[in-house]
Amino acid sequence: MASEWDWESGEGLIGIDDPAEVDAAFERGEGHLGTAVIGLAFNCSLEEASPRIVRAMQLPDIAQRGFAFTAAGTAARLNGALTPELYAALRAEGPGRKSIAEFAIDDTLDYVPFRDLPLWLKWWKVVSKVLDKLETWRLETTYAVEGVWKALRRRR
Repeated sequence: MASEWDWESGEGLIGIDDPAEVDAAFERGEGHLGTAVIGLAFNCSLEEASPRIVRAMQLPDIAQRGFAFTAAGTAARLNGALTPELYAALRAEGPGRKSIAEFAIDDTLDYVPFRDLPLWLKWWKVVSKVLDKLETWRLETTYAVEGVWKALRRRR
């Protein structure tokens, strides 16, 4: 049976809604699997999409892995929850700046109720809020000092 999806260019894969087709594409070694799992996140249940998203998070192509993490963030936005496997994959990649999982974790923190988050992610939410507040204070202080310095230089 010929696939109706264009795996060569990735065109239209955002609309894919058949987990079995994505499984077959994994077996064939197709490209654009990260795009396909975003489509699954949009068009299938969390339970159907989750194992395929986790699998795509392990692809060797960094761009496709990035799309898989985008799919996880999309799943969090649409469902207000993630599966234990997705939480484990996000934790394995690690929270923090410069992580491929950064935006997926941010989406999870924004769209999954705090009470439903695993303990490690609750802790990261608290830590990231403190770090954000410290950065805000640093910037405000820097801008204030620059303003005073400029004012003093003008008075000379």
